[in-house]
Amino acid sequence: MMLRGWTELDGRRCAPQKLEELVLGGDPRLARLDGEFSLEVDGWRGRDMQGIIPGACPPGELQHNGVMVRRIEPEIPELSLRDAIERSVQRRGDEGVVALSGGVDSTLIAALAGRPCVVVGLEDSHDLERARHVADRLHLDLSEVVIPPERIPGVLLEVLRVIPVKSPLNASIAATLYFVAEWARSQGHERILAGQGADEVFGGYSRYTGIGSKDLEAMLAADFDSLPVQRARDQGVVGLFGCYLSMPFLDPAVLRAVRALPSISLVGDGTGKEALRKVAATWIPADIAVYPKKAMQYGSGVWREVRRLARHNGYKNAVQGYLTTLERNDHGR
Repeated sequence: MMLRGWTELDGRRCAPQKLEELVLGGDPRLARLDGEFSLEVDGWRGRDMQGIIPGACPPGELQHNGVMVRRIEPEIPELSLRDAIERSVQRRGDEGVVALSGGVDSTLIAALAGRPCVVVGLEDSHDLERARHVADRLHLDLSEVVIPPERIPGVLLEVLRVIPVKSPLNASIAATLYFVAEWARSQGHERILAGQGADEVFGGYSRYTGIGSKDLEAMLAADFDSLPVQRARDQGVVGLFGCYLSMPFLDPAVLRAVRALPSISLVGDGTGKEALRKVAATWIPADIAVYPKKAMQYGSGVWREVRRLARHNGYKNAVQGYLTTLERNDHGR
């Protein structure tokens, strides 16, 4: 059986051999299968209900020879947001590494998981400095990957081959994740715990502040619906190294707890993600919990280097032109 990710059945981790027996036997209990997974065995295919792990069938389906046999819809416990987040990270904390930037999302995961952490960034970048500070305060096991600028063009070429939307934003995010996954695989890790989805789920973008509840709900819903494309980008890149991203903030119990809260209370009137920050402050220092967001591509310094490369190659105000030329030259090899 080919299995990526992890599975649970009725709250207990399901070993691959046992899972294969259940699948081949068409066991009806598979409708309650939980976790983050993609599986294939003898014509059977299945994926978790959120579609966290890429696979050859739609999310939340168990198929046999291309025909859906049953929906995968595990029971979702009704928990407070605090308990849901704690449970979510604990379910994923038995292995892997945490991608740490020093923001509230990754720091909370690191504090709860107790796993080794890694930060990537160009020398003197914001994320390297911030992650060091957080790791020192919380006594985290942190490894640092300083990105050599000369590697950026080659890495951009590699990620452009696998990301679905080849924009400057997506390419710079993907390039940052590339270095995370490269290090993780070099250390024997397959699972990378990451804060992906937190901004869309908890309202972390600056555009959410100062708008009415109806418009806010619509914006949050639209951004949440964009997550599958982001997941395809991120999982495609880390998959180059045989890794996968595990996403605690997209756990069904966390999403259920979030949807029970008014959208205004999620965002707040300050730096965004107020509900998450309040929960985080029960585990991590308050000043770290309220620290303002800095997006991965900026905090790592990768975006700055991509812009410099574009200018150096004659694209003063057109990073997209630089990326298009890179990709065209790659196809013409």
